[in-house]
Amino acid sequence: MSNKQLLLIDDDTELTELLSQYLAPQGYELDIAHDGEAGIAQATSGKHYDLILLDVMLPKLDGFEVLKKLRVTHLTPILMLTAKGDDLDKILGLEMGADDYLAKPFNHRELSARIKALVRRMSLLPATSVQQNLKLDDVELSPASQQVFCNGNLLELTGTEYSILHLLMLNHGNLVSKEDISEKVLGRKLAPFDRSIDMHVSNLRKKLAEFNSTEKIKTHRGAGYLYLVEA
Repeated sequence: MSNKQLLLIDDDTELTELLSQYLAPQGYELDIAHDGEAGIAQATSGKHYDLILLDVMLPKLDGFEVLKKLRVTHLTPILMLTAKGDDLDKILGLEMGADDYLAKPFNHRELSARIKALVRRMSLLPATSVQQNLKLDDVELSPASQQVFCNGNLLELTGTEYSILHLLMLNHGNLVSKEDISEKVLGRKLAPFDRSIDMHVSNLRKKLAEFNSTEKIKTHRGAGYLYLVEA
């Protein structure tokens, strides 16, 4: 099995060197860019990356600017590296299309677990191609192409948004807890005060509402989410 390809965009040279040494024995090949402009150039060079690790604080272009530019053309999973305790950075990153975040300084084992979960999710996608399209009212989801249409309009979803919508549609009419979503989509247990699932669902709602004003995803506060279907 070939090694997974990662791109790390971070200006901390000591950290990038340590991560290169740490991740290589785990089957990851790590390319490194030390500023935002170099990161975009590498990410769009034509090389396939299974995951991008993106620091918020970068020279030339910050991580949010890099994320915004990459999301125009790339759906590669992006794990944002944020300042510890800076909730605003976490929320902004998720709103702009990041798949997950991890606060610095982080435990290397935790980083490895996050990488493994996101890469594994993407590696499982081809196996879904044998599934039939899922259509509920005016929303149609295609596992083969990983695309979602609402009233015939293609939704520009991130991989995480797509996976959450797929899970909710498969369980339509039934409450799906945030804990289940976190474990099945992000591959990790939901941490206290973690708003990542809330932000992904909020993004989903906005994108669905562009083409249909009918409420599709109902929040059960403190419990989870319910995908609604017309009676």
